[in-house]
Amino acid sequence: MYFVFSGSPFAVVFAVFFGLIWGMAIFNLDRYIVSSIDKQGTTNQQLLQATPRILLAIMIGIVISRPLELKIFDKEIRQKLKTAYLKGQHKRIDTLQKTYTQKYAMELGKNNDLKKEKDSLEKDINRSRYELNQEVFGDKTNQTSGIVGYGTYAKQKQAVLQEKEDRLNAVRSNEEKLDGYLGARKDYEGLNSIRLFNDHQLDSLSNVAGFSDRNWALGQLSYNENGTRDLDTYLAETFISLLFIFFECLPVFVKLMSPSGPYDYAVSKIAEADIHYAEKSKERNIEVTNDVYSHHRDMDINRNKKFISDLPDDYEMERHSYD
Repeated sequence: MYFVFSGSPFAVVFAVFFGLIWGMAIFNLDRYIVSSIDKQGTTNQQLLQATPRILLAIMIGIVISRPLELKIFDKEIRQKLKTAYLKGQHKRIDTLQKTYTQKYAMELGKNNDLKKEKDSLEKDINRSRYELNQEVFGDKTNQTSGIVGYGTYAKQKQAVLQEKEDRLNAVRSNEEKLDGYLGARKDYEGLNSIRLFNDHQLDSLSNVAGFSDRNWALGQLSYNENGTRDLDTYLAETFISLLFIFFECLPVFVKLMSPSGPYDYAVSKIAEADIHYAEKSKERNIEVTNDVYSHHRDMDINRNKKFISDLPDDYEMERHSYD
């Protein structure tokens, strides 16, 4: 209950109140079940009577031990929650990125083509500019004439270089426009606003984590990162649960193992006396009912006889019903 009302100023009050109610309920249930086990019966009969209490004790032990385990493994749970929240944020970012990539696949493909063309043009322009310099300075190569000065070949190379530069400017302009459009789409899809949690945010999230998240994290502590069982943590959780189950079952086991004593004998005799009293009360009620019925029957007979005797002698007797 403390975890349920965590964050409320009355969490401690609710936890104490519920603890008192729970304790009184379990105490009275234990007292009734243990005292109602008939030690005069056979061992099988006693076990049959105790079976519901043992099953209930197992369930209660598991329920009670879970909050204690949450408190014992609090640090490990917080660390597990931080890791889980960070992984969840990574997944969310990956999901948004994947959705964005699928939704704007055509624009992204066009943008990549523009970038590739820009890179190719930049390399080609550098090479063409170098060849133009060779042509102007008269360096003889496979691509130049070897004539010094700004001649026909140099002008041709200059014209080709200018065309490439104009194309590069157009590509850059288109790329900037497309980058601006895609950036606006990222803002719209929420990609630019989402960030990974920092340490302070992770601490805050783990502090306000609910019972469900903490219970999930506790279950995950029993497993390693590769999915194998973490035997140490698993045994620790199991022993805590078994400890509470043992305490819950202990009253019943003590009652079953103890021999019949004066109390059991007295309870048995009281039960026999109550049964005998009930039987006698039943017999008394039956006798009273029979006597009252017989008395009413005799009164009806006498009243009808008197009525008939008062009739005239010449009265024709017919079938009548008398009340």
